[in-house]
Amino acid sequence: MQFPLMASKSRVVAALLWAGLLVAPLLSKAQGTVVLTGKVNGRTADTVAVSIRENPLDPKEQITYARLDDKGEFRMAVKVDGPTRADLVYGDDVADLFLEPGNQLDVRFKGSDMASTVRFKGKGAETNSYLSEVDEKFIENDGFQVLPDNIMLYEPGFLSFLDYRRKEERKFLENYAQDNQLSQAFKDYAKAEIEYSYANDRLTFQDLREQVVATESRLKMTPSYYEFLNDKALINSPSSVSSGMYQEFLLNYIHYSAESSGKRRSDPDFYQVCYDLAKKQLTGPVKPIIMGRVLQESFRFGHVKQSAAMLADFKNADPQNQYYPILQQDFEAHKAFAIGSPAPNFSLISSKGDSVSLKQLAGKLVYINFWRTTSGLALRDLPYAADLAKKFDGKNIVFLNIALDENEGAWKQLVLTKRLPGTHVRASGGFRSAVAKAYGVQDVPTYFLLAEDGTFLNTKPKRLSSRAAVDEIKESFGKANTYSSTLPAGGK
Repeated sequence: MQFPLMASKSRVVAALLWAGLLVAPLLSKAQGTVVLTGKVNGRTADTVAVSIRENPLDPKEQITYARLDDKGEFRMAVKVDGPTRADLVYGDDVADLFLEPGNQLDVRFKGSDMASTVRFKGKGAETNSYLSEVDEKFIENDGFQVLPDNIMLYEPGFLSFLDYRRKEERKFLENYAQDNQLSQAFKDYAKAEIEYSYANDRLTFQDLREQVVATESRLKMTPSYYEFLNDKALINSPSSVSSGMYQEFLLNYIHYSAESSGKRRSDPDFYQVCYDLAKKQLTGPVKPIIMGRVLQESFRFGHVKQSAAMLADFKNADPQNQYYPILQQDFEAHKAFAIGSPAPNFSLISSKGDSVSLKQLAGKLVYINFWRTTSGLALRDLPYAADLAKKFDGKNIVFLNIALDENEGAWKQLVLTKRLPGTHVRASGGFRSAVAKAYGVQDVPTYFLLAEDGTFLNTKPKRLSSRAAVDEIKESFGKANTYSSTLPAGGK
């Protein structure tokens, strides 16, 4: 398994990066309205918003805005389909909300620091005050997070950390529920967030540690480490379906199950195996959600022909047509980047002044690294890029570094003074450049691995800093025919 490298919090919503998961509303159809009123002291923005992701497979959000009056006060009515996780947004600040039909919340906070000053009154206040206290006590406390420090632990220490965190979170919820009136829907949600944060962090520890701790080899876990996955109630838990951590855990569990059967992400049928596992092992309303998320992965990292076949099959798992239209749009948007599809050609000027095109590199494996000299994360990966280039010196591979820098002088000076290995070119226009748009680059660093015939081989290769990147590249030579054979006849 390969998991995204998170900045510092293992459970912050924004960190669920390539998965794209925000907690979806409960699947109950008890529609209603929530009224929010409040006041911002020391306003720094003109509006307050509530954002709700209505469909777990659709990145689009329902956003309700309210303008502040001269006194900093606001009022809004938000429609909800049953108990729903939401975000309160003010400027760059975001606070967790849990809204239920009939709630009438009074919300007050300082404009300069909403997250730590937000206070609630009215119907639903107890629920949202709990979320605020959990955020301060656990989520914003690095001591309770996997990253940045606890990932360095070995198996015994890491399990002790997880057990202690879960114990403290359980105790906090139990004590809070005794002193405050919480709905059953919220208690189910809060309990699931605790239990599946534990399960997900335990499941992904081995792989995440391999990515982060580049100075050590992959840990070998004891035979009993993964035995907790044998609990059938852990896998199929109807009361947990609204929890984003439950959905994230299930997706990683399906990945783990596929890899335990001998499959790798680089195998042409990896996502087909994941899809079949989700279809067979999961039940209830969460089943089509996870099957759909596997499909979305296959659109981005898989193969057009297999993805199309799985999408057609998915209709049977979605009789209410709740998810299929979204998946169909997603498939159309990503099929040009499917493994086996031709990578867009380009011609750019190198740091040496000559022209470099993708066509010129035909016959070689091409590892593309989109980066910027102003990106700290991209700069951190440069030493690893240099090491990889040295390890594969003389081999049939080109490490092509495409800088999305506006400042040509700063880029060229860094490349030449540091004597950075590999081929270095620059795309003027940065993220607006033709090559960035052609490859759908929205952030850096972004990597692609192309086969010898110029087709996409891996649109999400392991990070340059990962020890596993070397093995992944070694296994990629000569794979072009295998992957291009998964394309439908007659084109993409």
